Amino acid sequence: MKLAIDLGGTNIRIAQVEDGRCLNKVSVPCLAQADSSTVLGQLFQLIERVMNGRIDGIGIGVPSVVDPGKGIVYNVANISSWKEVHLKAILEDRFKVQVAINNDSNCFTLGEKKFGTGQAYANMVGVTIGTGIGAGVIVNHHLYGGEYVGAGEIGALPYLDSDYEHYCSSFFFKRYGTTGEIEAKKAKEGVKESLELWRQFGIHMGNLLKVILFTYSPQAIVLGGGIVSAFSLFDGTMRDEIKGFPYNVISDKVEVITSHLKDASLLGASALFEE
Repeated sequence: MKLAIDLGGTNIRIAQVEDGRCLNKVSVPCLAQADSSTVLGQLFQLIERVMNGRIDGIGIGVPSVVDPGKGIVYNVANISSWKEVHLKAILEDRFKVQVAINNDSNCFTLGEKKFGTGQAYANMVGVTIGTGIGAGVIVNHHLYGGEYVGAGEIGALPYLDSDYEHYCSSFFFKRYGTTGEIEAKKAKEGVKESLELWRQFGIHMGNLLKVILFTYSPQAIVLGGGIVSAFSLFDGTMRDEIKGFPYNVISDKVEVITSHLKDASLLGASALFEE
């Protein structure tokens, strides 16, 4: 049995994972604005809350670049005090079990590959769309991270007057003083301005997916994260934009699908030991 942790700047989620099932899940707000030791203390307490004698490893997904061998996390998104934390060594010393650490989007993608719709594909990219945007890459059935597991940091690529993250995540709606949740509700009620926002969002997402096609040329792109609940509102313009990809032998064959796997990130964190 593994312990899986999804460490986010908003919430920390933890669960025992056995046979592809998440048991005894707990989610608490992360003390993201606190100092480094306080956030570590919160993590210790959460682990102790669900730890038992059957746990033989702890897998963790973190929104940052990571040295997976040494288990060092750098510049964790939304946890400003975590500039360089030797998390693997700290946790292994305290809990006496093996610890595996990777980027949170990589964990989502690995979860989809091992347990979700990604099982059918040798080469795929998982994209998480929520507060920010990130991606994980599967090559020949295995997670590819590159140096410091930074291969999927597509949100930081320059785009228009900023980067893709500011046009393909909740940041897009903040530009207009609103949220995706509010605009989805209004769009489903037929509000033209909201429908137009989602139309534009789809165009931006289509441009991002073209970047993924140029970079990785996967068989499938699996979309996950909170904004995917509004997929029907931007799917059309997203796919229309993809039609502009110059190599239709690639773009016509790629499967763009949404995640239906509950707790993909936690399941992926538990599977890090198999990579």
